[in-house]
Amino acid sequence: MSDESSYSIQLSSVINEFSLEEIFVPDDYPTRHIIRSDLNRPGLKLTGFDELFDARRIQIIGKVEYEYINSLPEEKRAPAFENVAKEHPAAIIFTSQLPICPDQIELCKKYSVPLFRTSSMTSEFMAALIASLNVSLAPRVTRHGVFVEVYGEGILILGDSGIGKSETAIELVKRGHRLIADDAVEIKRVSAISLVGSAPEIIRHYVELRGIGIIDVRRIFGMGAVKMTEKIDLIIKLEAWVQGKMYDRFGLESEYTDILGIDVPSITIPVRPGRNLAVIIEIAAMNNRQKKMGFNTAVEFNKKLMGQFNDEDR
Repeated sequence: MSDESSYSIQLSSVINEFSLEEIFVPDDYPTRHIIRSDLNRPGLKLTGFDELFDARRIQIIGKVEYEYINSLPEEKRAPAFENVAKEHPAAIIFTSQLPICPDQIELCKKYSVPLFRTSSMTSEFMAALIASLNVSLAPRVTRHGVFVEVYGEGILILGDSGIGKSETAIELVKRGHRLIADDAVEIKRVSAISLVGSAPEIIRHYVELRGIGIIDVRRIFGMGAVKMTEKIDLIIKLEAWVQGKMYDRFGLESEYTDILGIDVPSITIPVRPGRNLAVIIEIAAMNNRQKKMGFNTAVEFNKKLMGQFNDEDR
């Protein structure tokens, strides 16, 4: 991932999500945004080491930093904390319900630095906050397609307009699976190996069916028929059947689609009248889950076939 984020999240959203205690918030607090997903424990900064300090990060004061400050002579405690506050960091958060002295609050007011506290332990709080920020600030792209969850697998269905993606999604919902997005799928890269898909808020839970119009899947089929987000496990490309074109009949060839630098397993399914796409996608989802569990039917079948040929040659 790039070291710089092209996206931001309101500081207030972060504070509300983790129910942080507000010790001091500046007047422009509602307009403050976080643009970095990594956090910082400013131990070296407290000692006066000024190199490589990134004020865009949220600063975490845990028990180690707290005990270090208290170990200093009284006249040096405020200057040590001021080394951090004067850089105007995005926010300072004390963990483990640590006490905050009046001098530290006054320094945050002086430099207009938001100051908060949580009762959570430092490690668990940082892990949860980083995970949340990784999702909120993740690189993203929007693809035209349909995204469904089938047997626990996130299936991104791509294809030309009118190929039958939305109709297939409705059939899958009727068969007990869940819709995540129709028409536009917002894809975020939340880690070096994971993509997560969701629907833009304005079209969430809606499906467009030509000849009928817009339908609300949540209202018609119930809350169990929809889901907010899901990891993308497999991409299925629908294309019109081309007479004479050679399609993979054994599944030995592995196909991948690059999205935001991550290769996602993909298959191409030719579409023609009479093919039940919902059933085919269900089988594709189960087969993909089998592969992730270490069993590849195509490889096993090929081994048996080659074994039979070898026996016949003896």
